[in-house]
Amino acid sequence: MSQGCGGSNSTQESQQAAAAQQEVAIKTSLGKIKNKILVMSGKGGVGKSTVSVNLALALANSGYQVGLMDVDMHGPDVVRMLNLKGNIEPPASKDALVPPLKHSENLKVVSLEYMMRDRDEAIIWRGPLKIQAIRQFVSDMDWGELDYLIIDAPPGTGDEPLSVAQTIPNVKAVVVTTPQKVALADVRKSINFCKTVKVEITGVIENMSGFVCPHCNETVDIFKSGGGESLARELELPFLGKIPMDPKVVIAGDDGAPYLSSDADSPATRAFSEIVKAIETRLPPVAVAAPLTMAPTDNGCACGGSCPSHAKN
Repeated sequence: MSQGCGGSNSTQESQQAAAAQQEVAIKTSLGKIKNKILVMSGKGGVGKSTVSVNLALALANSGYQVGLMDVDMHGPDVVRMLNLKGNIEPPASKDALVPPLKHSENLKVVSLEYMMRDRDEAIIWRGPLKIQAIRQFVSDMDWGELDYLIIDAPPGTGDEPLSVAQTIPNVKAVVVTTPQKVALADVRKSINFCKTVKVEITGVIENMSGFVCPHCNETVDIFKSGGGESLARELELPFLGKIPMDPKVVIAGDDGAPYLSSDADSPATRAFSEIVKAIETRLPPVAVAAPLTMAPTDNGCACGGSCPSHAKN
């Protein structure tokens, strides 16, 4: 009986030690990342992954060091949208970090899909597994020094965005919506989620805001227009801009060559370029502040002469 209790205590202590070690690794990793951006929405099908992938690419093409983390565990898409091949490589040693996929010298990518042997396999996970996976995406991956970490979240306000908010202090949110009322009603939930968990909202993007006909260049408001802008104004949030629908965006995404961040001249790419500039302005790649440390005094104390032990000396 006593052996069983002792074994249980030993297991618990081992788990606590592992959790503490992971917490240190998370803080170390995040300490090298200047800006963390969670792209989210309460509504599915509004183009969060399209925005995430193109935002990451646009910032990387501007010369920034960028990471793209796909936390949509049940429908990861960013690997396919970037046409990335290969699977996870084991670390060089037992204590080494795992290398992410590299799209370019400036863009690193982590997604559950690239860790799977069969990318068509369904992920059937409950909350705790998803939470632990997100924590490992931060603690175990070799992100290195980054100017921006873009986090692509699934729709809603469940385990994944909550885990990101709890794991990554000072993460900022970019909320994506389409103009129609049904989408806006769900997006309000995302905005209230951010307020509840104390995540600052960098701004709102209105995606699929009008369709530019490739034949006559006339704009047709398939999903209406201006709903996201009105919502941002009503809730006193920054409005980052509108992105019109363009058939080339769909084709390019399927081909693994994202269009919005390309050099093509179209209403969609021009609008997205302005959104990227707005995000750069609100979240400039400033250096992460180093923790304040005090130099030891002559008696070996780092208090600066203010503690009782120093006074005694």
